Amino acid sequence: MAYTKKIPVDLNCPLRLTMSLIGSKWKSCIIDELRSGEPIRPSELHKRLPEAASRVLDIQLKELVDDGLIEKTIYPELPPRSEYRITPLGMTLIPIIDAMLKWGEDHYDLFEKKYGAM
Repeated sequence: MAYTKKIPVDLNCPLRLTMSLIGSKWKSCIIDELRSGEPIRPSELHKRLPEAASRVLDIQLKELVDDGLIEKTIYPELPPRSEYRITPLGMTLIPIIDAMLKWGEDHYDLFEKKYGAM
């Protein structure tokens, strides 16, 4: 049985479209990790995002590939090896990710007071 997105892409509003594509918990983090353009192996992404469950990360990687935001290269060798790389379309999201990072930095103190160190 093929995997289907739980929440379909919403084409009714540009904001909801963008959030449909990168709004999942780890997608923006994955894009941020790939921003350099250098290919990264799945195991390295798992190491860089240790809080993410492997299954969830794998699903979100697949969705990002399906949406054309990242690409997966599988090398025909034994044992099999694969790498992920951001696409030019995915690179257009970097300013959005940067704005989110800046907002988080600018308002960190407020939310640290509210939620404390976790």
